[in-house]
Amino acid sequence: MRLARHTVGVAVSALLVIGSVAVRAADAEKGGAIAARWCAHCHAATPEQRRSDADPPTFAQIGRAPTMDAAALAAFLMSPHPRMPDMSLTRREIEDLVAFIKAQAR
Repeated sequence: MRLARHTVGVAVSALLVIGSVAVRAADAEKGGAIAARWCAHCHAATPEQRRSDADPPTFAQIGRAPTMDAAALAAFLMSPHPRMPDMSLTRREIEDLVAFIKAQAR
């Protein structure tokens, strides 16, 4: 009886952990729509795009930068920067935009 209760408890705990980890993967396609709306005016968000401003790096350059892993990109996008518009993105939108930027590095 005690072993059965313990086994059920372990199984329930495992399901809770698995459920919280597999909530939702970032969606690079949705990130592309965000990039088109907010970023493409200054950055070359895709290889096909010609940028309008020569100063900002392309998304491919950003995605390949060794210091710009997903966590660093997310932190950058969460904090306001004077040269960038205040996009007020949700965490999910930031995850999607980061996935899109990292996809451009390939």
